[in-house]
Amino acid sequence: TVTGTLDEAIGINDRVQLAAAEKLLRHRILEQHMYAGVTIVDPDTTYIDADVSIGPDSVILPGTLITGKSRIGSACQIGPGTTIDQAIIGNHCIIRNSVLEEATLEDGVSVGPFSHCRPGAYLARNVHMGNYAEVKNSYVGAETFMHHFSYLGDATVGEHVNIGAGTITCNFDGVRKNRTDIGNGAFIGSDTMLVAPVTVGEGARTGAGAVVNRDVPPGALVVGVPARVLGMRQPVEVDGSVQDGSEKE
Repeated sequence: TVTGTLDEAIGINDRVQLAAAEKLLRHRILEQHMYAGVTIVDPDTTYIDADVSIGPDSVILPGTLITGKSRIGSACQIGPGTTIDQAIIGNHCIIRNSVLEEATLEDGVSVGPFSHCRPGAYLARNVHMGNYAEVKNSYVGAETFMHHFSYLGDATVGEHVNIGAGTITCNFDGVRKNRTDIGNGAFIGSDTMLVAPVTVGEGARTGAGAVVNRDVPPGALVVGVPARVLGMRQPVEVDGSVQDGSEKE
């Protein structure tokens, strides 16, 4: 004798019945996560694939889609309105109204609202990525802030860097993709255009609206179109702080 609920042997003869069966299985997956300590605020608007893992005390808000073999750590807040596919997310992360595809986030990272981590994006510990920002195939070092309206593509960014609003890495020259390197403790002013390939040295600073098409020495201040060296910052602390931020000609 075989015993079980009627749900175990439902027929699937059309798309309506297929959707009903899929809904049953989806709710079983959600229940498994909830029994394991995950809070799912609205199961009816949440989709989680069978291979997804989520740590305890994480909260999944309405309108969230998590697919593939995504891994989410403990005590995270995901959503609302968020899509995550094949991503790895550490503990204590906050993702709001954003899209993550094949991206990696270390502990304490904040993304969104309305931002996009494309394949190859790696955000190290305590990175803050604000609204309307995009990262693609780039490493962003710990404690770096890119608050809003910025694009980093094919870039390596150090620790304790500030990426000003409207900053763009101009990584495609019409033929090939080129890389941008930004050193620890650099300050990238608003609306800076970084024309790759280019390197911004540790502790360097770009003025608002600068078009940087050649390498910037460590500790230099550059301004203008195209950017030129205006002075040097002395002394330079490459751990993310500058005790004396004065510029010297």
